[in-house]
Amino acid sequence: MENKWFMDIIFDEFRGGKINIDKTLKLLNKFEVSYDYVHVKKVFKKNDKQKAGVITMEDFRAIYRTLLHRPEFNELFSSYSPNKKVLAPSNLADFLRKEQFELDANEGRAVSLINKYEPIDEARKKKEMTFEGFIRYMMSEECSVFKVQHKNVYQDMSYPMCDYFISSSHNTYLIQDQLVGPSHLWGYANSLKKGCRCVEIDCWDGPNEEPVVYHGHTLTSKITFQNVINVIYKHAFETSDYPIVLSLENHCGPKQQEKMAAHLLDILRDTLCVSTLDGTMPSELPSPEQLKGKILIKNKKIGTLEDTLQRSGPRTRGHLGEVEEVTGSEEDADEDPAAHLIKKPVIRKPSAPKKDKKDKVSHKVKVAMLLSELVIFTASRKFVSFEDSREKQKFYQNNSIGEVKGQKLISKKAPDFVSHTIRFITRIYPKGTRADSSNYDPQEFWNVGCQMVALNFQTPGVQMDLLNGKFLDNGGSGFVLKPEFLRRKDSAFDPFSVTGRYNPITLTIKVISGYQLPPSNLSKSNKADPLVKIEIHGVAEDMVKQQTSVIKNNALNPRWNETFTFNVQVPDLALVRFIVEDQMALAANDFLGQFTLPLTSMNKGYRHVPLVSKLGVTLKPASLFVYVWYFPQ
Repeated sequence: MENKWFMDIIFDEFRGGKINIDKTLKLLNKFEVSYDYVHVKKVFKKNDKQKAGVITMEDFRAIYRTLLHRPEFNELFSSYSPNKKVLAPSNLADFLRKEQFELDANEGRAVSLINKYEPIDEARKKKEMTFEGFIRYMMSEECSVFKVQHKNVYQDMSYPMCDYFISSSHNTYLIQDQLVGPSHLWGYANSLKKGCRCVEIDCWDGPNEEPVVYHGHTLTSKITFQNVINVIYKHAFETSDYPIVLSLENHCGPKQQEKMAAHLLDILRDTLCVSTLDGTMPSELPSPEQLKGKILIKNKKIGTLEDTLQRSGPRTRGHLGEVEEVTGSEEDADEDPAAHLIKKPVIRKPSAPKKDKKDKVSHKVKVAMLLSELVIFTASRKFVSFEDSREKQKFYQNNSIGEVKGQKLISKKAPDFVSHTIRFITRIYPKGTRADSSNYDPQEFWNVGCQMVALNFQTPGVQMDLLNGKFLDNGGSGFVLKPEFLRRKDSAFDPFSVTGRYNPITLTIKVISGYQLPPSNLSKSNKADPLVKIEIHGVAEDMVKQQTSVIKNNALNPRWNETFTFNVQVPDLALVRFIVEDQMALAANDFLGQFTLPLTSMNKGYRHVPLVSKLGVTLKPASLFVYVWYFPQ
């Protein structure tokens, strides 16, 4: 049965007796075999015994089996197939229940999988799954380590917006470093396509009364504010329907602020949030569901939201030339370290500094009423202290806190930080001295409930892997519901005191094998000496790394069969990161691929882990084959 099916597909191509590598690839495509050309080329070369550039039918069969007939799959198949040839629906249902943790799997479910994945007509008609069908099922999305149902929006999106983690970008216009690199519209298109829901726009006075966007006091190139808003409008809701926040780092004078307001109104039109949901004063932030398809402006605001609502429509609320002074942006201080690296004169002079009760220098900036009236649910407010926010901050006001200050607050007052983020949206941004656009660890800020943990999206590395992994969840919508203990008003959560209190689990991961791993960048052939690292990122107590041994000279199908156990105290905040590296004798290991996902999005059972590159691009078919099991402690 299997042999006839195989011969029927390959017969025509072998009419001439032998085939070259191009026809080999064509046949693999007919069999719907996913392959990396580098690996096929190596296996082809091995089977081309005459070194003539062509192979026989038997040689092709050997190549096919090498690529597809994985021994680890065969072992599983054989253990559930009484005759070692086919799985009856009852056998497959047993496998689904016992190994894949599909507790309600029945023969009906098994038959549906046979119909979907069995390529041999004769077997399908008999309601049987051959090894060919089993392979295709095991390599399908249904057997991914990432839960299929989490690829769609499945969380309740009706809570107030401050109850969600929100995918956020810093200096979104930059695509290289912070000092001399280009500013580019691609930065906005790219981050929005990745599901980012909060982008940053640094606005400065430009020529011809047109505001420009660039990193102030540096040699980064400039793009017009109008073009930025146009590209945001174009790509805003391609990946997600949920609201976008435009975080304005506003250095413009009143005249060009009015120009900004005009562009926002004219370009964004109905997508711009210009009032509350029903025109009346709410008592809490609306939900992402209520704000679907809306773009919110985050900027300093004159007066209160009540004042705004008492006036008429957005185009008549603010009068041309109407300006007020408000406390200056807290980001200025942290961003300015870049200035002394370039030795450029400061463009905007603040008025005489005033000292507040804490002896911190603050300054006043002029805000145009036309722009202020477009700020509804995301009004920027200078962070003074948790006590000050508790007493004076309105629910629609948010804070931006630099990473260094944020880290100090976490180390000294983590429970107060949690209490603050339960009530107010808090944005974290990198310190200004990160001239190379490097990133800080976002995890410690998620641990205290910070909603907008803004990273430089253009800089690959573990930090962006964590952000991308976290926001794979909930359909890649850019909004992930915070755990209940980071939303409840009476929460006493302290990320440094968690043992036994937040549904701890024991997580076991068996790393079985690798499949068509990317060849090493440092190797002239496709050789690699791969090893696998598993990292848990979460609260301090859960941070841990473990790694396998090294398999020498095998990137095609290395076998490890090594088991690791992790005790995870707060699974709701934990991310699991798989990294594959090529061990180098003298230099640091060469990165081959990785995959990061929330622990709560992990499937149990035999699963494949799809690998992605440093830039987050899929490396299909490169993957790991693992067995995952977890249970409450």
